Amino acid sequence: MLTIKRNTEIKTDVTLKKSMSKEAVAGMLFVLPAVIFIGLFLVLPAILAFGYSFQQYNMLKPAQKVFIGLTNYIDVLKNPAFYKSLFNTVYFAAIVVPLQTIVALGLALLVNTKLKTSKVARICFFSPVVTSMVVVAILWTFLYNRDSGLINSLLNSIGIQSQPFLLSEKQAMNSIIFMSIWQAAGYQMMIFLAGLQDVPGDLYEAASLDGCNWWEKFKNVTLPCIKNVSSFVILITTIQAFKLFTQPYIMTGGGPNESTKTLAYMIYEQGFQYRNVGYSCAIAVIFFLVILLVSGVVKKVCNVNGD
Repeated sequence: MLTIKRNTEIKTDVTLKKSMSKEAVAGMLFVLPAVIFIGLFLVLPAILAFGYSFQQYNMLKPAQKVFIGLTNYIDVLKNPAFYKSLFNTVYFAAIVVPLQTIVALGLALLVNTKLKTSKVARICFFSPVVTSMVVVAILWTFLYNRDSGLINSLLNSIGIQSQPFLLSEKQAMNSIIFMSIWQAAGYQMMIFLAGLQDVPGDLYEAASLDGCNWWEKFKNVTLPCIKNVSSFVILITTIQAFKLFTQPYIMTGGGPNESTKTLAYMIYEQGFQYRNVGYSCAIAVIFFLVILLVSGVVKKVCNVNGD
C-alpha cells in the first residue's frame, strides 16, 4: 500500500511539474512580443543614442562618424540655449504639475458626487484627453489669435484690450500652460476618481457623527485615503510635463525669442533640422539624467509626505 501511495504521489508531482512548465512556456510566449518591441524601440535606441553622443555624426553623412569623446557634452554645457531650454522646461513643469493636480482633483470630486449631471460632466472633462494634441494645439492657436481669436473677442467685450498671447515672450509659455492643463486634467481626473470611489463610506459616516464639516472630511478622510493615488498622479504628471514638445512645436515654433523652446524641442531641432545627431544625443542623455533625478526627488518627497 505504501509503495502504491508513493508511486501515486510521484506521478502527481511529475504531472504538476509538466503542467507548470507548460504554463511557464505559454506565459513566456505571450510576453515575448512585448519584450521584443521594448528591446527594438526602447532599449536599443537608448543604447545607440548613448553611443552616438560621443561621436560627431551628421545624419546626411552616416559613413563619416568620428569619435570625439566628451566634446558634445562640453559644447552642450557651454551653450546658453541649453540653459534657456532647461529653464523653460522646469518652469512649465513647476507650474503645470501642482495646478493640473489640483484641477484634476477638483474635477474628480465634482464628478464623484451623486448628481444626475455627473456622467455628462465626466464625458465633457475627459473628451479633450482623447482628442489629438495636434488638433487641440491648432484649435487653441486660433483661439489665441490676436486679431480674430475668440478669447480676445471675449476680453474686448468686457473692456479689456486684445492680448498678444503666443506672440509675447512673457505670455507665450503661460498660454501654453493654460491650454495644457485644460487638455490633460481629465486624464488625472479619472485616476483620482478611481481613488475616491475606493474610500470607505463608513469613514465619512463616522466623520459626520463627529460633527465634521466638508473641509474636515476632505482633510482628514479623503486626502489620507488617496495619498498613494496622489503620489502616482504627481509623478506621472511631472514626467509628462518634462516631455513638453507638441504644443511649442505647433503653436509657437519655440518662439518668440526661444521663450517656449524646451529640451525635447531642442533635441528634435538639433537632430532632425540641423542633422547633428551626436550633439542631439548628448542633449538627450543629459535630459534623461535630469528626468531621472527629478523623478527620484518627486518620488521621495511624495513618500515622505505619505508616511
